[in-house]
Amino acid sequence: MAIYTVTSGDTVDTIADSYGISADDLIYDNQLVYPYALAVGQSLFIPGSAAASGKPSIQANGYAYTYISNWVLGQTLPYLTELSVFSYGFTMQGDLVYPPNDDSWMIADAWQADARPVLTLTPLDASGQFNNNLISSVVRSETYKENLIQQLLSILRTKGYAGVDVDFEYILADDRDLFTAFVKDLADTLHPYGFTVSVALAPKTSAGQPGLLYEGKDYAALGAAADYVLLMTYEWGYKYGPNMAVAPLNMVRRVIDYAVTEIPPEKIRLGIPNYGYDWPLPFERGKTTAVTIGNVEAVQIAIQNDAEIHFDNTAQSPYFNYTRDGIYHEVWFEDMRSMQAKFDLIKEYGLGGAGYWQIMRWWRANWLLLMENF
Repeated sequence: MAIYTVTSGDTVDTIADSYGISADDLIYDNQLVYPYALAVGQSLFIPGSAAASGKPSIQANGYAYTYISNWVLGQTLPYLTELSVFSYGFTMQGDLVYPPNDDSWMIADAWQADARPVLTLTPLDASGQFNNNLISSVVRSETYKENLIQQLLSILRTKGYAGVDVDFEYILADDRDLFTAFVKDLADTLHPYGFTVSVALAPKTSAGQPGLLYEGKDYAALGAAADYVLLMTYEWGYKYGPNMAVAPLNMVRRVIDYAVTEIPPEKIRLGIPNYGYDWPLPFERGKTTAVTIGNVEAVQIAIQNDAEIHFDNTAQSPYFNYTRDGIYHEVWFEDMRSMQAKFDLIKEYGLGGAGYWQIMRWWRANWLLLMENF
């Protein structure tokens, strides 16, 4: 296996010939689009002599909404050990709120592909926003908390889920210990039935890090209460923020450096973004909104606009600029080099696995690279 970075004058045929592989394999593995033009700076997955098979040796989780394409899910499941269905919510009184689409087919398909289906629990309100009032209402009331836990147990047993992933964000600092107690009580209830409990953690770099995203999460206590945790190591560059890498490796490393002091590495999964952003510039806070794009799509945008793809060695992330209709753009996304850097971190720290937000877009080369590494 190799990763090749395209230079001026390269073609699919010349690259394939230099590695002794077929052009068709190069095109297929990298989802190249006819007439197979390439961008200078584009990174390509070059397959090894033998295709990897079976499941990866680490835990590989992917989040998916219930409206995911059947085809995309079917293509992705063979590479996953776990599928997180996004998401179930709850009311102020702890009554479960079902996702808008039926999830039964996803659960069945996951088991068929030897991937554990996991129910993702979020405090999303009717507007689709994280609502910490919902969290406060449930964790501060033993009645509401027990109601939610018992309903979760019932739905897991009825639907055939393997566990619950608790994805609560913007937890109030005053609710920190109560949230930990909720996770512990949930685990104590579900474990006798063989169900797991995991927690998504905002990317902290210290125990006392200020901010609404961070103050409600006690890494050490949650790591002890849960079976495993997901570090949400992405969204430094985000839809309404300034143009920058989504998951800059220097920042990701800082989060891991702190996390492993509080949680055993084997219980930690590294969050990985399966998307990028296209920002119109200049950036104006409160006005500029980036467009979410897929990583395969990002390369096509570069090709269509004759843009050269650059690589930031500090962030270990690719980016490029282009002008369309008089508007200057900057695009940050993930490629083979940035993914290899993240896989290297997993190996360096001995982490238990990876968790993808999210798998709604099919990215074949990523999964092939994962299998080559693990």
